[in-house]
Amino acid sequence: MAKNPYDILGVQKDASPEDIKKAYRNLSKELHPDKHKGDKAAETRFKEVNEAYEVLSNPEKKRMYDQFGSSAGPGGAGGQGGFGGFDFSQYANNADFADLFENFFGGQGGRRGQREERGADREVEATIALQEVLTGAKHTVRLRRLNACDTCKGSGAEPGSKVITCTDCGGTGQVVRTAQSFFGTVQQRVVCQRCHGSGQVPEKACTKCRGEGRIAEDSSFIVDIPAGIEDGQTLRLRGEGDAGRRKSTAGDLYVHIHVTQDPRFERDGADIRSEVSVPVLDAILGKEITIETVHGKISLKVPEGTQPDQVFRIKGKGLPLLNTSRTGDHYVTANVIVPTKLSRSERKILEEWKKIRD
Repeated sequence: MAKNPYDILGVQKDASPEDIKKAYRNLSKELHPDKHKGDKAAETRFKEVNEAYEVLSNPEKKRMYDQFGSSAGPGGAGGQGGFGGFDFSQYANNADFADLFENFFGGQGGRRGQREERGADREVEATIALQEVLTGAKHTVRLRRLNACDTCKGSGAEPGSKVITCTDCGGTGQVVRTAQSFFGTVQQRVVCQRCHGSGQVPEKACTKCRGEGRIAEDSSFIVDIPAGIEDGQTLRLRGEGDAGRRKSTAGDLYVHIHVTQDPRFERDGADIRSEVSVPVLDAILGKEITIETVHGKISLKVPEGTQPDQVFRIKGKGLPLLNTSRTGDHYVTANVIVPTKLSRSERKILEEWKKIRD
């Protein structure tokens, strides 16, 4: 991850797992694609938030990032070099400057050799019911993406022909061009336009994909959505995005999960909250009642003397905590119902009871 995950989530380095999770939940709800349809900046920010949470919610990845500045470990962060403290990071994506830098320092800039044209990432949304969070779900996603051509098997070459070395770059994936700069006239290495940096081209281009090795098709496949997933969380499926050009690495697919609300329940992380109406006499005398949970109907004993808004905890009847064996609880709030009208006999009994209490 290029950006600091702590900055993305807006937490300190010593933030607790609970604080990290809370920050993630707030941001994912705020930036959910449903609220920002067509807003590319919000989509990018949403993806960054999910990637940041993927690092900081995993103890090992978090440890690696804290130690090395990258969840990939030593070398993963890329570094800034040792040129007297000068920060070249602002030029990191400037191809001309990097090529110039490489030539100026004798070709040691690290851009030599072939470059594969990786497939693009794709994004889709999947909507599941709260009940499916309990058990996990298999969801069919459909999208149009670039798949490997079935005629040439992704090579870009017509069946029976070969893939040969590119004659424009001699197989290096780069060609040399002359350019003017503040250093004067310099030679620059740029990506070969014929082979797009791969160093190889089809001897005869595939007639179906025209040598690309991939074609646009409608695709569908089943995604395993794990139990305990949060609304707004994103699953990253490696290699399920667009196929790479001529058998290069495929992009990834990001599946944004939306969990529909259940009118019976309120989700609070792995916990579930609900309300139940209790007649005033049942609250006074006590009674066993039936309530609904995500696990089905169960019996709850309302003890005598139950007070309005009293909360009962039903252990283990919440949702699973993602990627753990733990389960949340169900909290039931008792709404004590006081009748607004009394019959003559009911009023008489209550008045007699009041005399006894007084």
